[in-house]
Amino acid sequence: MKKRSAQRIDQVQDPVIPIVANLIAENPGTISLGQGIVHYDPPLQALEAAASQMLDPAVHRYGGVAGNSDLQIRIASKLEKENGIAADRGAVVYTAGSNMAFLNAVLAIADVGDEVILQSPFYFNHQMAIEIAGCKSVEVSTTADYQLDLVAVENAINDRTRAIVTVSPNNPTGAVYSQADLVAVNELCARHGIFHISDEAYEYFVYEEAEHFSPASIPGAQKHTISLYTFSKAYGMAGWRCGYMLIPSDLLPAVHKIQDTNLVCPPILNQHVASEVLNVGSGWCREQVAEFARVRNAVLEELSELSGCRIPLPQGAFYMLLQLDTHRSDTELVEELIRRYGVATLPGSAFGVDEGSWLRISYGALESETVIQGIDRLKSGLKALL
Repeated sequence: MKKRSAQRIDQVQDPVIPIVANLIAENPGTISLGQGIVHYDPPLQALEAAASQMLDPAVHRYGGVAGNSDLQIRIASKLEKENGIAADRGAVVYTAGSNMAFLNAVLAIADVGDEVILQSPFYFNHQMAIEIAGCKSVEVSTTADYQLDLVAVENAINDRTRAIVTVSPNNPTGAVYSQADLVAVNELCARHGIFHISDEAYEYFVYEEAEHFSPASIPGAQKHTISLYTFSKAYGMAGWRCGYMLIPSDLLPAVHKIQDTNLVCPPILNQHVASEVLNVGSGWCREQVAEFARVRNAVLEELSELSGCRIPLPQGAFYMLLQLDTHRSDTELVEELIRRYGVATLPGSAFGVDEGSWLRISYGALESETVIQGIDRLKSGLKALL
């Protein structure tokens, strides 16, 4: 046998963010509407907490595999107060971001060849994690306005299905699933003896009448629900890699094995920062997020002038997924928009949308004035390229 990389890894799509980042680097001055981060920094108290802990010898030692007990208690309290989940402390696992939490979950519940149902368009790192684990992602199309198609979801379940994944508020569409639909998915999982993986990374990013709902708050749902959260988005801490998961207690031994092998323990300094932002509280996040609805509305107004472009109203997160009336591929459009018009987006094909041409834009990473400048460039480019 010749030395080579594993075939299952070769079949996983290349990460789209670094590809687009390289194009941006080759074209200085590009305004990026691509990566999903916020434009503001973490609370000052969190940074001060990190600085104050640097001389503590415990920061340089190993810690508990699932995080320190004080942080677990704080997280459990947050889940009970804000998400309506009576969380058992033992079922909280602190992770290096919610991407790691998702991979932990897949490795803990699925064997090679098992299937996990994703809603399409999906978050590409979820599909990548499923395939890296040697499992198969089954993509179920959402409705025209990116809501759950419950009939299609149920029809996709078979003997190899191990979980149904929902992301609400959604990346890449900005859709917010209704409580009724999330309850229906959770009941499907209970009935079929499978898990509901609920990614709630954007829980504070909801606008107007939309409301965030946590499926694990349903009575009896914790036995089959895996809930994923992160500090990256709402607290402006993407680079700190701070996340956590709430899992059924009987999955703890498996998740502990996985996390101990992959991470040994969550970084101690990160845990101090996470504990401090919990002290700051979600009210601080909501103050930052309040501006996003105004920016979203301004972006929608600007893009409404484009013919051949459809944007179902995003109710949450800070994304829009544009459906374009063109025969040109979205990857080609992304490259031309960067090289010729100085604005970066992400191709919809990275999110599992194969028919037609789609672009995802993020309006969270930049100050509102820069976002509108980027949208002006996008409008000019699409008017010419379409």
